[in-house]
Amino acid sequence: MGEIRNAERTRKNILQAAREEFFEKGYTGTRIESIAKRAGVNKQLIYHYFKGKNELIDETIKHFITQLPSENFTLPANPAHIAEFRYKINQEHLMDFLKFTAWEAVEKLPDSIKGEKQRKKILDSYNEDMKSKQEMGLVPKDLDPTLITLMMSSLTIYPLLYGEVTRMITGLHPDDPMFQEKWTKFLREISERIFHTKSSSNTLE
Repeated sequence: MGEIRNAERTRKNILQAAREEFFEKGYTGTRIESIAKRAGVNKQLIYHYFKGKNELIDETIKHFITQLPSENFTLPANPAHIAEFRYKINQEHLMDFLKFTAWEAVEKLPDSIKGEKQRKKILDSYNEDMKSKQEMGLVPKDLDPTLITLMMSSLTIYPLLYGEVTRMITGLHPDDPMFQEKWTKFLREISERIFHTKSSSNTLE
């Protein structure tokens, strides 16, 4: 049992080191040697647990997602609250991963080595949630639920990733509490106009 626990501990240690390297430097900029050094193991040991860099990045993202609390992905009943909810979760729990997605946009990696299955499962759940709310009459029938999900992603990620653009446009950096307060309020107001649920917000918390 001790050997099994040690093996599990070593594997988790490697995944943690890989996460830090991949999220900081992107897939192309990360080296197995750097992961080994950060994890405090030799390079050969990493290849004992993982076939190579492709499997390691896939397992790293899967491990990261599965470690997050499930409530981080449970959307509010009121669609007018979804944008501010996702903004808060992105800001407090997903910044490192979002930085990796910025690297990913530049590197153009195959989907098969980026934990796509787990990531798509979450995004598909957002689509299904929006469709369900549409059937309940909470979302305008003429709006495509998938495009609403994409809009939510854009509104809740862009200001966080592109801090200098945000600062140049608004005069405030996304880390500034004043910007965070103003942006959260804006997300709520624009959502209420889209979903027309302001009058029933108290019953849809």
